[in-house]
Amino acid sequence: MEPRDLALAHARGRMLVGVAFVLAPGLAGRLWIGGDAARRPVKVLARAFGVRDFALGLGVVIALDRGAPVRGWLEGGVLSDAVDVCAALLAGDSIPANLRRGALALGASSALLGAGLSRALDQPVPAGEVHAPEAALTGHH
Repeated sequence: MEPRDLALAHARGRMLVGVAFVLAPGLAGRLWIGGDAARRPVKVLARAFGVRDFALGLGVVIALDRGAPVRGWLEGGVLSDAVDVCAALLAGDSIPANLRRGALALGASSALLGAGLSRALDQPVPAGEVHAPEAALTGHH
């Protein structure tokens, strides 16, 4: 798979996670941190987390679609994922062990993938090589 195609799939996955946290913060949050996700204040943070991930993913999609630099968007995702991993580690056993392991694995693998992609896509992908309908929906196509 070409780096640009992998970056597009990674970005769309990030957008999907973001939408899940915005629309169903209790459910998505429960899969991330457990039962505390049902509390209203936690849902506020879950939605903020979701919007962040959606925006980062959309930024990658639009940049790829327009042939614009994508590295900064990918590096923003790497930073966010690395902070997610650190937060899960700091939470310790307040998060159920099986959920914590999943959160750590997802965050670390996403950070590593994003770091690799940021190097591979250091130069912009020429415009027209990636067709991303999400970019057209935002008026950026």
